[in-house]
Amino acid sequence: MKKILILFFYLFIIKLNAQNKENYLLIGTYNSPKSEGIYVYRFNSLTGKIDSVSMTKSMNPSFLAVAASGKFVYAVNEIEKDGNGGNVSAFSFDNKNGNLSFINQQLTGGDNPCHVKIDKTGKWISVSNYSSGNFSTLPLNKDGSINSKIQTIQNTGSGINKERQNEPHLHCTNFSPDNKFLYSVDLGIDKLISYSFNETTGNINNTASQIINTKPGAGPRHFTFSPSGKFAYLLEELTGTISAYSYGKGNLNLIQNISTLPANFKGQAGSAEILVSSDGKYLYASNRGESNTIAIFKIDSKGKLSLAGHQSTLGIAPRNFNFDPTGNYLAVANQNSDEIVIFKINHSNGLLIDTGKRISIGKPVCLRWIKIQP
Repeated sequence: MKKILILFFYLFIIKLNAQNKENYLLIGTYNSPKSEGIYVYRFNSLTGKIDSVSMTKSMNPSFLAVAASGKFVYAVNEIEKDGNGGNVSAFSFDNKNGNLSFINQQLTGGDNPCHVKIDKTGKWISVSNYSSGNFSTLPLNKDGSINSKIQTIQNTGSGINKERQNEPHLHCTNFSPDNKFLYSVDLGIDKLISYSFNETTGNINNTASQIINTKPGAGPRHFTFSPSGKFAYLLEELTGTISAYSYGKGNLNLIQNISTLPANFKGQAGSAEILVSSDGKYLYASNRGESNTIAIFKIDSKGKLSLAGHQSTLGIAPRNFNFDPTGNYLAVANQNSDEIVIFKINHSNGLLIDTGKRISIGKPVCLRWIKIQP
C-alpha cells in the first residue's frame, strides 16, 4: 500500500510539473487571406507540443501587450484615416479555455499605431502612431477597459533617408525601470526622447528630459532595458545597428554602437526586434531585409555586447520574437513566409537550435506568452 501511495505521489508531481510547463502563445497578425485577427495556441515547454486554441477577429492587431495579471490583452489596430484612424482594443483573457473576449476600443490620436506598452502600475498604456509621428497615453480601468486618451505628444522634423525619413515616424515607447520616465523612439527623425512620467496622473511633461540623436539615417525602431535596469539598448532599423547605453537616474550614456548584420553583408538591414534574456546574459535582435537572421550577443558586466553568432530564422521577414516563460524556447514570427519557427535556446552560449516545430499562420507579427494556471 505504501509503495502504491508513493507511486501516486510521484505521478502527481510529474503531472503538476507538466502543467506548469504549459503556456499560451498569443499571435498578433496583419489581416490577409490566411489571417484575420489574434490567434491563441497552447505550447508545452517539456514536449514542444503545439495545439491551436482560439481565434478572435480584429483589424490588423499587429502589436500586443499583456497585463501583468494575464487577465487582459491590448492590441493596436494598425489602420489609418485622415490622421486619426488608429485604434487600440482591449480584451479579457480566460486562462481556463484560452479565449479572448472584446471589451472596448479607443482612438489612438493618429494613424497606423504600431506599438503599445503598459506602465509598471498597470493603470496606463502608451500607443505609438507610426504614420502620424506621435504617441498617446490612455488610462486603463480595473475591468480592463480603456478610457479615451489624456495626452498626445507630437514630433516634428525629418531625416536624411528621403524614402523612410521624410517625416516623423514614432515606432515605440518604453517606460523606465522605476516608471518615472517614458522613452519615445522615432525612426523618422533619428531621435530617442525621454519625458518625465507621473504614474499617479498619467501626465507626461511636454518638455523632454533628454534628447539623444542617433547617427543620421540610423532609423531607431525598438528600445529595451536590461533586467538589472543598469543598461538600455536601442535597435536601429535602417543601419542594422544597436546603440548600447548605461542608465542611471533617468540619464542614458552611450557606451557602444555595434552592427547586427553578418560579416560582409551588403543588403538591406530592416532590423525589427530586440530583447534581452531574463538572466541578462544575452541580447537578441532580428534582421529582415535580405538577411532574415537573428543576431545573438553576449553582454558583459559593463553592458557591452560581443557577437556570439547569427541564426537564420528559416523564413522571410522576421518581425517580433519572444522567449517562452521557461526561458528555454524562442519563437520567431516570419511575417512574409506565413510561419512561426520555434527554437530551443542553448544556455551555455546563447545560440539557437531549430526544434522542427512550426506554426503555419498568415502574416504573423507579434508574439506574447501567458502562463497556463494549474
